[in-house]
Order: sequence, then structure tokens, then C-alpha cells
Amino acid sequence: MSGPVRVRPRAAAVLCLASAAGLAAFFWPLFVPAQPEAIARTAEAPLIFVVLLPVLVAVMVAELTGGGMDTKAVAMLGVLSAINAALRPLGAGTAGIETVFFLLVLAGRVFGPGFGFLLGSTSLFASALLTAGVGPWLPFQMLAASWVGLGAGLLPRRPARRTETAILAGYAALSAYAYGFCMNMWFWPFSPAAGTQLSYVAGAPLLDNLHRFVLFTATTSSLGWDTGRAITNGVAVAVLGPAVLATLRRAARRAAFDAPAEFATAPGDPGVAGPGAR
Repeated sequence: MSGPVRVRPRAAAVLCLASAAGLAAFFWPLFVPAQPEAIARTAEAPLIFVVLLPVLVAVMVAELTGGGMDTKAVAMLGVLSAINAALRPLGAGTAGIETVFFLLVLAGRVFGPGFGFLLGSTSLFASALLTAGVGPWLPFQMLAASWVGLGAGLLPRRPARRTETAILAGYAALSAYAYGFCMNMWFWPFSPAAGTQLSYVAGAPLLDNLHRFVLFTATTSSLGWDTGRAITNGVAVAVLGPAVLATLRRAARRAAFDAPAEFATAPGDPGVAGPGAR
């Protein structure tokens, strides 16, 4: 069963281009020498943000004009973004605990990859405004969260109910590590610390720097912060997933996404021309 908000070819092309540009924004220091300066990303972030916003608009326009989304889907996107923005301060990132991702995974699963991509960005943007978390990291957080929602929408369809919950819980846990991996790359090449086996070396071979980065992530993030996020995501999806999925699917059915509008008129309506009218 595909998501109620289906990705049309035009939107899929925009998503692919956006993801490719996002990967380049994160990982270019592995291919092009970068100078370890603490303010380097501060100068780069506004450019990423300026590029990201038109991409989100392009995805939504492509979905709206292609019939993938309608006003009801846009309203649902706004409601879920507001809920996610309200949920995030409950965890506040303490010990890696995040309350924003489990709903993102479930909504991406129900409403499809395009919807999940948009929800990831709008949720992180709204929560940043709510918690005063706006900074050079925000556009990178938005991109990484968008990929979490996108991936949830691309998971295999039609599993049994228990199997589906297990798959989503596993994906939620793995996506927590992937999110942390990406966000570590946001600052690792520009850390002022140098001269250790975990430090970025400008101009070093790709595999050498990648090895250093994996060690850095494992020792500073994956074993602590990311694991807390993974446990939070997995447990929340396993416990609340069936009920939230049922609620979201009921809302999707009642909203009748993608259903063509039909207008019925009574035979005697003055706006309906009779058989002999010209």
C-alpha cells in the first residue's frame, strides 16, 4: 500500500537533487581540503538555508501541481509540524533523548516519502523557533531530519501489523545513529582540536579521514548520545506506534487524500442548463 500522499515524478526528481546537494553540503570536506576553523560553518550555514527553503517550496509546488498533495495534506503537514515542535522541548536532547523523531517516522510511513521529507524540515524549523535553537546547525538538522522522514516513507509496504511495528522500531533506532553521523560531520572537520587520531586532516586520503571520522563518532557520539536517541525512538515507536499509526491512517481515510472532488447538483438547480439550452 503506497502512502496516501504519493510522490509524483517531478517531486521525486526534486527530492533526489535536494538529497544530492544535502550530501555534498555535509561531506564535501572529505573530498576538498577544509581548514579547521570554528566559524567556518557559521559562514556556510546561511547559504545552505537559502538553498534549502526554495527546495522545500519546490517539493511542495511539485506535489501540489502534480496532484500528490492537496490542501488537506498541507493542513495535515501543518498540524503534525506543530505537534512535533511542541513535543521536542519535552526531551530537550538531554542524554540524547529526543521526542521529535518517533512521530516523524510514523507520519512518513503513513503519508509517504515526500510528506516525510517536508515534515522533517518543517518540524525542526518550527521547534527551533519555539526553543530558541536557531543557529548555523539548523539547516543541517533540517536536512538530516528530512532524510529520516523520507526513509520511513520508502520502507517496504504490506507487512503484518506486528512485523510493521518491529520494522519501524528498528528503523527509528538506526535512523538515530544515521542522524548523529550526519550531524557530527557538520562540525568535525572544523573542530579547532587537531593532532589526534580522531582529528580531521585537511588533504588526507578519503579513506583515512573517513576512518578517523568513524572512530570520532563511535567514541564521542554513538556510544552515548546517539544510543539515547536510538532507545527513545525505538521504544516510543514500539509502544505508541500501533495506536499512532491507526490514528494517522484513520485521519488519512477521512481526509480522502488524492480523492477527486465531485460536485453534485440537483436537476432543478438554476445553474444547470436543461437539454434544450444553448
